[in-house]
Amino acid sequence: MKVLVAAESFLPSMNGVTTTVLRTLDHLAERGHEALVICPGPAPRQYAGFPVIEVTSFPWMGMRVGFPTRILTTALRMFQPDVVHAAAPFSLGFHALVAADRRGIPTCAVYQTDLAGFSKRNHLSFLSTPSTKWLGWAHQHADVNLAPSTPAAADLTAWGINDVIVWPHGVDATLFDPARRYSEAGHAFRAQFQRTGRPVVGYIGRLNPEKEVERLGAVAELADLVVVGDGTVRQRLEGQLPTALFTGRLGGEDLAAAYASLDVFVHTGRHETFGLTVQEAMAAGVPVVAPNEGGPVDQVVDGETGFLFDPDRPEEMREAIRRLVSDPELRRSMGEAGRRRALTRSWEAINDDLIGYWHLAAERRYAREYQIA
Repeated sequence: MKVLVAAESFLPSMNGVTTTVLRTLDHLAERGHEALVICPGPAPRQYAGFPVIEVTSFPWMGMRVGFPTRILTTALRMFQPDVVHAAAPFSLGFHALVAADRRGIPTCAVYQTDLAGFSKRNHLSFLSTPSTKWLGWAHQHADVNLAPSTPAAADLTAWGINDVIVWPHGVDATLFDPARRYSEAGHAFRAQFQRTGRPVVGYIGRLNPEKEVERLGAVAELADLVVVGDGTVRQRLEGQLPTALFTGRLGGEDLAAAYASLDVFVHTGRHETFGLTVQEAMAAGVPVVAPNEGGPVDQVVDGETGFLFDPDRPEEMREAIRRLVSDPELRRSMGEAGRRRALTRSWEAINDDLIGYWHLAAERRYAREYQIA
């Protein structure tokens, strides 16, 4: 199969969209498929043996937004893909879906970014309604629409998109492993993180307004706080969370060891279509505290693998964290339960499902083109 991947985000930027695209490309390479990536520049020239074409982009709120150019239509004509896969379509992905639709090429779109929530948290509320309408138009051009969680699927359905399929993301349970807590890197992180001898409570992810990391200030006296990541509001957060340790961005085995070195993982933002970091923390055997809204609802079994809290009631988050930091046995049992749940979500199985959805897109396109019921 020949797949053109229109990625709204790609290397060197790391986020949930980029991670998902990379794992998909790895899987395509292992399965012997062909792929071409189109993404905002700057970007590497290739990944996993597949060519990467960058388009002109501009920075916006910590992201890079790609300009649709003739490069896109030229790539469609020259590469002649069997399917166009749009990862988090907004600008580049939107135009890729429209161009492919006009040419009769099967299309698949994945809703991964809550632009309405993003706009509100970045003080751009006036963009909330237009961005929602724009996303709805984009997904109307897809033969198959995927969402990573049931709340995200409900969003698409509310916008008039029918037959939305829930396609959860996977996790590398070999990389994110509780045993890394006892590795050399894990011991080093524990010594660095546990500054006062109290349990370590941490957040891992981008430091942007929509992540609401400032919520951690409510539990500063309960634990040693750690914030792993970088972003547009890091400097502000350092002032708001003066007792927290900020490590900057980590990757690979260092990131995995950092996860395993936490006692409690807190996901603070409510505007997540999935929340990859929640699943990575669970794979690392760490109990999770997260909002009872968005992607975490599908991942965290409340009272079993962690706790869900009402994001409008900050005292619920504080109480959940208090219970965990004061009860080592509860942390252990919830961490083990989370690990078991994460083991059912391998990237291999998830991406095999994705290839099946691409075939479904081709079937739907064929039926539509030839009016076969």
